[in-house]
Amino acid sequence: MAGESFDLVVVGGGPGGYVGAIRAAQLGMRTALVEREHLGGICLNWGCIPTKALLRTSELYQVLSHADRYGLKASGVGFDLAKVVERSRKIAAQLNRGVAHLLRKNKVSVFDGHGRLEGPGRLRVEKDGTASTLSAPHVILATGARARALPGIEADGKLVWTYKEAMVPPEMPRSLLVIGSGAIGIEFASFYRALGAEVTVVEVLPRVLPVEDEEISAFAEKAFAKQGMAIRTKAAVKSIEKADGGIAATIEREGGTERIRAERAILAVGIVGNVENLGLEGTKVRVESGHVAVNEWSETGEAGVYAIGDLAGPPWLAHKASHEGIICVERIAGLNEVHPLDKRRIPGCTYCQPQVASVGLTEGAARAAGREVRVGRFPFAANGKAIALGEPDGMVKTVFDAKTGELLGAHMIGAEVTELIQGYAVAMGLETTEAELMHAVFPHPTLSEMMHEAVLDAYGRAIHF
Repeated sequence: MAGESFDLVVVGGGPGGYVGAIRAAQLGMRTALVEREHLGGICLNWGCIPTKALLRTSELYQVLSHADRYGLKASGVGFDLAKVVERSRKIAAQLNRGVAHLLRKNKVSVFDGHGRLEGPGRLRVEKDGTASTLSAPHVILATGARARALPGIEADGKLVWTYKEAMVPPEMPRSLLVIGSGAIGIEFASFYRALGAEVTVVEVLPRVLPVEDEEISAFAEKAFAKQGMAIRTKAAVKSIEKADGGIAATIEREGGTERIRAERAILAVGIVGNVENLGLEGTKVRVESGHVAVNEWSETGEAGVYAIGDLAGPPWLAHKASHEGIICVERIAGLNEVHPLDKRRIPGCTYCQPQVASVGLTEGAARAAGREVRVGRFPFAANGKAIALGEPDGMVKTVFDAKTGELLGAHMIGAEVTELIQGYAVAMGLETTEAELMHAVFPHPTLSEMMHEAVLDAYGRAIHF
């Protein structure tokens, strides 16, 4: 296939790359996709999907362990870790095959190998010493990112894990140190704690889940502590010693140092873009802070070269990557009514227990931007459906512009909030004000009623609280 020509070549088959490739094919573009490992990328194979399978198991385990709360009897509740992991991997494999089917269905040519720019409009694809060259006027780089390492605390895959090793543990560790309390770290902390491991979470910033609204972070930290997690904020891991089948970490905190021992550690301190060996040398593509710099249309400094998804920087979310891919392709195709992605309206979700979800500005960010705000809150404990589910812990918070009624942000913690948040995301996209939200009819009994009440509360009109 040397010298084969296309209208567009996409490098990377993750949620940004494969979605962009399919959209390009739908628009009549002759499209190629280059992937060196697994279709679906990290998200489908080693991230979003398989971790949710693991977390679902831990949720059910907790429910079964407290069956008496629901008037049920269950004895001898336990788990088979190998089967837990096997289920997760089977789900990832199933969806990987699904992506391959979608690409075939849309007549996207898939090339197995590593893609590297080789001059304007040319891409070299190499696999096991065999190389071919593809040509196209447009190349989208969607190579994703990998776990960031801490100097001197690199993962070894045995005692210090990244997300990959944490998803396929050969045995359940009795104790675990999680370094970093963002979404990845907290989800793994939640999974392992639910299955019985003693978990310590270390976060260098003043609070866990630091990108979330301050009230939500505080609520989450109390919930995690209640579950038995040990939380260390304003703390930094200075070193890790490996011995006796475990690790000993030196933690620096205000007032001194602390020594923490655990069987395993998970490194979850962020990610860095896969910018290496892409042939960027000699091009006008700029790399800043480990990511490819782009404009609002995902264009790099090099004509005909684009970057999307994690490679192009935060927020590091699969759905952000997918939308960037679609916008980038539609812009290339010259479609009318294509708009840049408003990153302020991208919802974020963390699938720990309790779940956390948010969209838009936090209260603190809104005030820091000089906005006069009205804030509404509603607790899960005042919602009939939450009580009936046995999930009374949580809250919904809304932030409005006091002058215009614009919904600036919404923040939730509690059962199924990752499913609820999209209601607020749609509202923000439609530029809905408090008036439309207050007059919307929410079904009863549902968790979504709390979304209504949190709006009403911002204007002193809450009924059930």
